[in-house]
Formats: sequence, structure tokens, C-alpha cells
Amino acid sequence: MTIPMQPRRAETLSTATDPRWARVQARDPAADALFVYAVRTTGVYCRASSPTRLPRPENVEFFDTAAAAEAAGYRPSKRAAAGSTALAAHHAGMVADACRQIEQAEELPHLAELATTAGVSLFHFHRVFKSVTGVTPKAYAAAHRANKVRSRLDAGDSVTAAIYDAGFNSNSRFYAAADQLLGMTPTVYRAGGADAEIRFAVGQCSLGAILVAQSERGVCAISLGDDPDRLVRDLQDRFPRADLVGGDEGFEQLIAKVVGFIEAPALGLELPLDVRGTAFQQRVWQALRDIPIGRTESYSDIAARIGAPKAVRAVAQACAANVLAVAIPCHRVVRSDGALSGYRWGVERKRILLDREGSN
Repeated sequence: MTIPMQPRRAETLSTATDPRWARVQARDPAADALFVYAVRTTGVYCRASSPTRLPRPENVEFFDTAAAAEAAGYRPSKRAAAGSTALAAHHAGMVADACRQIEQAEELPHLAELATTAGVSLFHFHRVFKSVTGVTPKAYAAAHRANKVRSRLDAGDSVTAAIYDAGFNSNSRFYAAADQLLGMTPTVYRAGGADAEIRFAVGQCSLGAILVAQSERGVCAISLGDDPDRLVRDLQDRFPRADLVGGDEGFEQLIAKVVGFIEAPALGLELPLDVRGTAFQQRVWQALRDIPIGRTESYSDIAARIGAPKAVRAVAQACAANVLAVAIPCHRVVRSDGALSGYRWGVERKRILLDREGSN
């Protein structure tokens, strides 16, 4: 009769001596952002400062976040639900202020400086920022600077002026990252891709017309559509001053490889890719490439996988921004209810691709 009680007693001691339990007993509001506690007998979780009657320690389970508690099957108490809404609004405001601070600073602020301005610890600030935006403060700052360089170069500024205006305090630091930020040297980017050679070929497959383009770094476009001329015009719009060269016989073998994958996905597709996007987009696109053939995942699945569970809409936008059909398989992402959502190259093509992969 005493055997079932033994683990219960050990569990009681563990919870009762946990420093988080002391903060729950004190109803410490400062702990609300650090953890939640769940009650096994009621199936709900609460914030540390909740004024509700305290449960027995042996019935308590701690989680770092509300999302973790919900993943374990708990539901928020009425006060926790209201508190979560208020806390989310507070976090969004804090991160928005930090983003403005990053964008307005001449040089990238240190993480400690951002956390001090927000009035929270460095660790807590970093975690909240990544949860809200999907990227770290450093990655956000890098993406902002890259966009600023692009806009200044597009406006006709000199490379040097664009570099320093974007907050790079030396040419060497910028040029070390230029290829990743712009996909080419800044001089070539400023010239609209002039002197950059991009080979391409247009063919036909069961999904209609297909265009494959390749820069010196790798395949930079795979497009599907009904009008081959439209596909070529879209490529010209992306690289207005690049030297577009029709592919030779060797290059046409590449397009044949892509077509072969579309017709028989089991063949697999391994290509050198020229992937250009923000830090967040690249994280999403890598997660898409990790989805195996024959499986689908939801936008919320992808958001959780990249450590940004609240960034579901941003994940959907990154999928829509993908220009490498099938190579970055955004067609394997569906809504949470399993329904097909939008697809850059048409929902019907998405349906056919999934059917061929055995995903439907």
C-alpha cells in the first residue's frame, strides 16, 4: 500500500524545495515572464503571480513558457489567458522599441545596451526578441543593414557612402559579408547585376512551362507557369542589367534533372543553390528543405522548428518569397487543418506535386 506513495513523496520534496515554488508562494510578478506552473489535478496552468488558491506542491509541474505547458496538454486558466494577452502586447511593444533603436543607431547597439533600455535581463531580452521576430537581435540588425545598403545602392549612392550610411564602420567588415548580404559584389549590385552572367533555359513538363536559371554561385531561379515568355520576363525583371545567356546543351541537362524530379520525385534533387534572402527567410527555407518527400508540415510546425512559434505569418511570407520551386519545397507546407493554401506557382500545381510525392 505504501509503494504508490513513495514517488509522490519524492515529488513533493522536489517541488517544495524548487526555488520557483517559493516565488509562486510569494505570488512574485517578476517571475511571470520566467515560467508558468501547471496543476495536474485541474489541467490548467497559471502565472506565478496568480491570486488563485495555491495547489498542493505534489500536483505542480513547472514549464519555461506557456507554449511548453500547452504542448504538454495543459490549458491556460482564465487569469493566465488574460495575462498572456497582456504579456504578449508588452513583449511586442518592447521588441518594437528595440527594433527602432537598432534601425536608428549609427552603429549596431550591444545586446546589453538593448536589454538595459528594455529594462530586462540580457537573457530574457534575447529570448523575447527571438520569440517575437523569429531571429536574434544580431540577425535582425544584419538584415536591416543589408536592406539599407541595397536601398542606398538602388538610389545611386556610391558604394562607400552606402557602406558607412548602413552602419559598417570599415570597408573590410562590409566586404567580408557582402556576398551573403547582396548575392554579389556591391559594385555589381549597384549596376543592377551588370556584368553578372546568368545562364537560363526554358522547357516543358507536365506542370507547364519551366525556367531554370543559374548564377556563378548556383541555381538562382526555378519557375513554373503557363507562358514561357512571362517566365523569361520575370527573370529579366529580377536581374535588369545582368547578362542573361541561353543555356547550352550541358546546361539543358540541368533543366532535364529538375523536370525528372517533378515527374518522379523519388529520384531526389540535389543542386548547388544561390539562395538570397533575409536571415529569417533562409532559416525557413532550410527547414523546408529538411521536410522529407512524402510528408507535409504546417506553417506553425515550421515556426516551431526554427524556434519562433509565434512567427507563423512570417513563415508563410517566407514561403511565398521562395523563387526556387521544388528545390526549396514550399509545396510541402499546408495549413494546420491539412488544407492546401496559396502557392506561388498555383495551388493546382501544389496538389499535383503532393500527390506524386504521396503526401495526400
